Amino acid sequence: MESAEPFPESGVEPLPGGPADRTARRRVVRCRMCGRPLTGTESRRTGLGPACDAKLHPAPPDIRSRRHEVEQDPLPGI
Repeated sequence: MESAEPFPESGVEPLPGGPADRTARRRVVRCRMCGRPLTGTESRRTGLGPACDAKLHPAPPDIRSRRHEVEQDPLPGI
């Protein structure tokens, strides 16, 4: 009987593409913070998943959200 996972506990996952590609394998890379498997190229390169990367490197505040009124001189002739 075949298990639900083709290569259980081997640290290697099959490459996407269907049953014909099950012989080709890709090494499992896990997030350094939470341990989840990483699938994205950038995530695999940095070793952090998108959620954990956002915790360590939060996005800067949006400049458009920091609105403030500026005192201006009236236009001449109006």
